[in-house]
Amino acid sequence: MGISPLPLTHLPHGVAPPPTGSLGTMSADLDPARTSGSAGAPEAPEAPRPPLRLAYGKETWKEIAFLLSNLFTALTGFVYAVVTVSVGVGLSVTVIGLPLLALGLGGARLIGRSERARARALLGVKVAEPSPPPRRHGFFGWLWASLKDPVAWRTQLYGLIRLPWGILTFTVSLVSLLVLWPVLPFLARGLAHGDRGMVRGLLSPSDELERRIAELESDRGVVVDTAAADLRRIERDLHDGAQARLVALAMGLGLAKEKLLEDPEAAAAMVDEAHGEVKLALQELRDLARGIHPAVLTDRGLSAALSSVSVRCTVPVKVNVDLAERPAEAIEGIAYFTVSELLQNVSKHARARSASVDVWRAGNRLLLQVRDDGAGGARFDGGTGLAGLAERLGAVDGVLVLDSPEGGPTTVTAELPWRSRPGA
Repeated sequence: MGISPLPLTHLPHGVAPPPTGSLGTMSADLDPARTSGSAGAPEAPEAPRPPLRLAYGKETWKEIAFLLSNLFTALTGFVYAVVTVSVGVGLSVTVIGLPLLALGLGGARLIGRSERARARALLGVKVAEPSPPPRRHGFFGWLWASLKDPVAWRTQLYGLIRLPWGILTFTVSLVSLLVLWPVLPFLARGLAHGDRGMVRGLLSPSDELERRIAELESDRGVVVDTAAADLRRIERDLHDGAQARLVALAMGLGLAKEKLLEDPEAAAAMVDEAHGEVKLALQELRDLARGIHPAVLTDRGLSAALSSVSVRCTVPVKVNVDLAERPAEAIEGIAYFTVSELLQNVSKHARARSASVDVWRAGNRLLLQVRDDGAGGARFDGGTGLAGLAERLGAVDGVLVLDSPEGGPTTVTAELPWRSRPGA
């Protein structure tokens, strides 16, 4: 960026213009003798250069410490892996072989934990702890879970391959520290990268696998809780509905029997009343059976079953099922109850005038969409049962998507994995 000199007319009175080549015109002529304060003045001494950065920094010493400690940890891990695996496999023909191997694999997890801590402290490797082994009930459940623990087996493999690497890194680091210390920082950095790769490859959990395992364990809990809740609901419906009516029926028939000879007309009235109780009990049993698994779904499929559900809705419902074949029975049942519960929400909460149900297949997914023209504003935490429905769908790798702005309309889309029926 150039700086133009002031015009001669703007110079103060008595000040001569700068000579040609001076700093006033930013000329390339930058002779120190001419630009200094006065001719013949001594040159300023050259500023000292900054010292070179020391190669042996804090991180370098940490890497060297890790490499020097590799020999001890490699020997320990190698001996432990060889002894536990060989003894466990060698004695597997006896009753103590497999339990010893399972105990050895449990100890391998402790070795892996200490190695991850050492790598975090000295190499700065951010390695998360893997999930604990799944709990199993009983001795054989624990034995099977321990023997198929992938984290423990990877740690044993880590211990086996670490011995030659540990000897190499210890020898190179020690010799370089004593003889070739100028190049030791560069050697340490390269060898430490190899250790980082081993720790990440064998001792770090597989993020996707660990996440999937955690999801499956959570989904299994949801399935168990849902099954228990369904059993309690069936028990409650039987106790409060059909059972109560059958008790009343038995009492009514007993009174009618006593009145049969004394007052035949009163007995006939009691029998008529008991007949009505029988009809109501049968209807409640049909409703209960429909809540477990409707016969129309088994016999005629989703289209007919959803049409029968839509008739019970308080608003007109248009049903459109576009499926070339029927899905697996379990998926079909989940789809039926999902739409049934969503239509119940429409009747109870939506304040809608109409609704629609669409069912179709997209690739390997079954999609259900229930839409209403109600007031909107539905939320998963709004007490409408949508959160529980989403959990039940998640247990079978399904998804529930809610779109319900204030003022409506409300659209709920459920996505389920498509599984064809056997023999289809």
